[in-house]
Amino acid sequence: MVMPLTAGTNLQELDALVERVFSIRDITYGTREQGFIARYHGVLKESDSSKAYDQLAADLQPLEWMPLFRQEAGIQTILIVPLHSPARPSRIWINILLFIVTVFSVLFAGMVYVTGDEIPRSIPGILAALQTGGIPYMISLLAILGSHEFGHYFVSRFHKVSASLPFFIPMPIGLGTMGAFINMKGIPKNRDHLMDIGSAGPIAGFVVAIIVLIIGLRMSIIDIIPATFPEGYGAQIEGNSVLYLFLKFITFGTLLPQPAVITGLPLLHWIQYFFTGQPAPFGATDVMLSPVAWAGWVGILVTALNLIPAGTLDGGHIAQTLFGKRVTRAMLPFIIGILVLLGFAWNGWWLWALLIIFLVGRVYAEPLDQITPLSKNRRIIGIICLILFILTFTPVPFSLIT
Repeated sequence: MVMPLTAGTNLQELDALVERVFSIRDITYGTREQGFIARYHGVLKESDSSKAYDQLAADLQPLEWMPLFRQEAGIQTILIVPLHSPARPSRIWINILLFIVTVFSVLFAGMVYVTGDEIPRSIPGILAALQTGGIPYMISLLAILGSHEFGHYFVSRFHKVSASLPFFIPMPIGLGTMGAFINMKGIPKNRDHLMDIGSAGPIAGFVVAIIVLIIGLRMSIIDIIPATFPEGYGAQIEGNSVLYLFLKFITFGTLLPQPAVITGLPLLHWIQYFFTGQPAPFGATDVMLSPVAWAGWVGILVTALNLIPAGTLDGGHIAQTLFGKRVTRAMLPFIIGILVLLGFAWNGWWLWALLIIFLVGRVYAEPLDQITPLSKNRRIIGIICLILFILTFTPVPFSLIT
């Protein structure tokens, strides 16, 4: 929502305010329908463009206008647009209700995880399943998701960008939740702020997920996957990321799942298994994940999914601030193509490709000030996030062997 154009705006006054920070080359005045009152081409007088933006924004605020700093065909441009009205207060009861429902949903998923999809039929059985699976899984997974979303939330508040509290999404089957999200109601001032907000969630969630996964792996055991299964039975095998393979190796001293016999070169075996989930690890030694380790693995997967460099995903914000909107949009067909190819090994990637094409990939966040370049420290943070994406990406998240 924006405020209506201020009646009787003095254009000469606007020109004078802009000229304090900007050497004007030409001016185009706009209309209500165009959504801006003036467009200025020229060059900033202040070498510190962030400081110039703050000064002009402060001068325009009493007039109910705000500046947008842009680059149009390589020319510095200032657009004067209506000041955004304050965001409406969130209905916190919705956040609380969704969180409570998600707690019970994740508790149930953790309970079923340790009972092998069998729902206990007695109170003692339910309590035992909650103690061994439901509660540890719920605490671990919600700690990861909560850290991720509150990372976004607190950094948004620090940069004075309005944002809602996290919305948790319950799901009564599978993992017990479809994750969480915040609604960023404001617009970040510049690329640094956008990088801070976009990267805070994945980094915070990643740190907690690593801690949870390391603890969980130490609570897990290794065992042999059956060479054959009775008819109608099978096993779901979690996929590997580079990081997950490494953490299993330093915990158990071997790459898992470790086949009884490797035909051909070991390196080729692991490359094939990493990207396709084949050959199926019948009779292999593998880790039997504790509920805590399972939550940690899910947290690593969620980190990678959020860091896919597309659209309104965290990775999309990070890629855009690093490479610019044009390059990030040019990357999109390649990302879709890779997901489609990976979909032949795990067809869930086809759903993700559709979501990116029709939902998250169609919009890219743009800061108010696009002239101020990304600082060196934020560029380093962005590169770190890209490395985290490579380390946590799981080409075949799940495979079913029967």
